[in-house]
Amino acid sequence: MSADRLLREIADVGRDAGRGGYSRHAFDDAELTLRQWFIEQAGMRGLAVRTDRNGNIWAWWGRPQRGAVVTGSHLDSVPGGGAFDGPLGVASAIAAVDILRAKGFSPTKPLALLVFAEEEGGRFGVPCLGSRLLTGALDADRARGLRDTEGITLAEAAAKAGHDPERFGADPESLSMIGCFIELHVEQGRGLIDMDSPVATGSSIIAHGRYRFSFSGQGNHAGATLIADRHDPMLPAAAVIAAARRAAAAARDARATVGRLVPVPGGTNVIASTVDLWLDARVPGAGRTAALVDDIAEVARIAAAEEGCRVTITEESYSDDVVFDEPLRRRMDRVLGGVPALPTGAGHDAGILAAHVPAGMLYVRNPTGISHAPEEHAEPIDVDFGAVSLAHVLEELAG
Repeated sequence: MSADRLLREIADVGRDAGRGGYSRHAFDDAELTLRQWFIEQAGMRGLAVRTDRNGNIWAWWGRPQRGAVVTGSHLDSVPGGGAFDGPLGVASAIAAVDILRAKGFSPTKPLALLVFAEEEGGRFGVPCLGSRLLTGALDADRARGLRDTEGITLAEAAAKAGHDPERFGADPESLSMIGCFIELHVEQGRGLIDMDSPVATGSSIIAHGRYRFSFSGQGNHAGATLIADRHDPMLPAAAVIAAARRAAAAARDARATVGRLVPVPGGTNVIASTVDLWLDARVPGAGRTAALVDDIAEVARIAAAEEGCRVTITEESYSDDVVFDEPLRRRMDRVLGGVPALPTGAGHDAGILAAHVPAGMLYVRNPTGISHAPEEHAEPIDVDFGAVSLAHVLEELAG
C-alpha cells in the first residue's frame, strides 16, 4: 500500500475543530487509536510487534536481533499541528516494507519499524520523550512526574493506557538492537522548495532547549486596584516575550520563541497571581543557546523585581548540536543518486539516538514551507517518492 494511501486512512483521527489541524498527544484517545492502527498494519504484514518498557512500539521483519536496521518516527503532534509531522515517517516505513516485498527482497540483516512515544512534547512538555527514556537521557522519576495541563501525570496516563510506568527508564537491551536508524520526516522549512528537490538527507540539528519561566505576584481586582499598588506578573512575562525576539534577532542563526503562556486564575477582570511561560531557544554552536537564555533570564529578573514579583527559571530539556553520521549519510546519498543535504532547526528522535548509534534523516519536500500548523503539506507524488527512496536506503543497509 502506498504511503499516501496509508496517511489517508488516518486522516480523520485527532482532528482539532478548534485549532484546525490535528491534536494527537501521548496516550490520549487519538494517539492510542493511531498506535492500534500501526499495530494492525504491522500484523497484516506478518511483522512481530512488541512494546518496550518506555511505550515505544517495535515491529520486526524477521527475528529480532542486535545490530538491526531500524526506521520509523512518531504518531503524536503539537497542538493543532499538521497531518505529516510524524505519521509521514511511520506510513512511509510501512510502505517501504510493501515496496521491498513486492520486488522479492528479503533482508539479510534484521530490520525493524519503530514508533516513538511523545516526540513533540505536546502533552507532557518534554520533546523526544520515548527516545530520551530509551537512551537514558531523561531520568525516569522525573518523567513519571511530568504533568499535562489537566494535572495528569505521565505515570497515570501511561498506566491507564496499559503500560507499567515503574518500568520506565534506560533500556540498553532495546538500544543494542539498533545497528543504525533512519527517520523519514516531512521537511519543516523551505530548503527543498528552493533546491527543487523532492527529498534530501539530513546533515545536522542545531542545539535546542526548552525553559519554563514562572512569575508570581499578587492576584487582585482589575478595577479596584490602583496601578501603583499592583504586583502584576503579566508585565515581566511580557518583557520576556519581547526580550526573546530581540535576543534572537541580535544573534546569528538564533531562534527564540514563546508559544505558550498560562496566567492563573486567567480571568478577564483579574490581575493574575502567577504567570508561567515557556521559552523555546535554538542556537547552533556550543554554549550559545545557554548564553542566549542567560540574556533573556536577566531581563526576566530585572522586570520581575521592578514589578515586585518573583521569578524562577527551569530548564525542562536541552539537546546539543547534532551532526548525523557522515558515512551513513554518504551511503544514503549514493543510493539516492546525489540528493541535497540539509541542516535543520527542528528536533527529532534520530537526533537523540545519534549520540548512541549511527543515525540519519531523510526529508520529504513541503511545498508550503510551513510546519507545526495546519498548512503543513506534502504532495502525494512526493510522499510516495519519499517512501520509494526510503525503500532504496533500507535495501542497501539491510541487503
